Amino acid sequence: MLDYGKEAVRYDASRGGEPRAAAAAAAVLSLLPPGTGSLLDVACGTGLVTRRFAAEPGLRVTGVDATRAMARMAADRVPGAVVLGDSRRLPFPDAAFDAVSTVWLLHLLADPEEAATVVAECARVLKPGGRYVTTVDKAASHNVGSDIDAVLAGRPVRSPVDGAARVEGYAAACGLAPAGRARFTGHGQGRSPRSTVADLFRGWFTSIPPDSAMAREYAARLADLPDQDVRRPDPVFTLRAFAKPDS
Repeated sequence: MLDYGKEAVRYDASRGGEPRAAAAAAAVLSLLPPGTGSLLDVACGTGLVTRRFAAEPGLRVTGVDATRAMARMAADRVPGAVVLGDSRRLPFPDAAFDAVSTVWLLHLLADPEEAATVVAECARVLKPGGRYVTTVDKAASHNVGSDIDAVLAGRPVRSPVDGAARVEGYAAACGLAPAGRARFTGHGQGRSPRSTVADLFRGWFTSIPPDSAMAREYAARLADLPDQDVRRPDPVFTLRAFAKPDS
């Protein structure tokens, strides 16, 4: 698992920056009903997407993140609207927000039980009639059919805790019903062989210990690919929306 405290400084530049943030925010907003007045952005990270939400007329936005360095950067971008908090125990009362988002969070969680806990917390702070919006199938989105994906195809993978069917199950357990879906491009996140090797050795691939013989073997195979610094196609991410009943 990456250390997101250390990642904070380089996070935006390594993940597409403003173009990706704009695409993500627009896709989330497209799934919110007209008249949505408040949004909680859970695991808001550096606040790059949160700032886009906050620019939406009539929308009051709050960000929350568990990593102090991330929350500090987000607070600089959305002053007075970001708090430090754990997504498993959100520091807000029941039914406090018209909408809640978790963009690129569920895939980071340790197991389905933890993911279910986070979704339940999002449902708890959601007002009746509100919307919960989340990314699903994050890891699968990065498989674009490239030569890099062919090299990595044999690596061990865990069953994704953010698989669409699983997320629908977490939501259903909280009384949330499917309410739409959207997709957006992860601009600037296409992999090159050289950048993928760097990701291997900094722990991006959670099933491959960065100091292992396995990591070195995959790195050697990636180093044999052509066009070491040419990025392959960008991933396309999927969002799912869920509605909380009015009563």
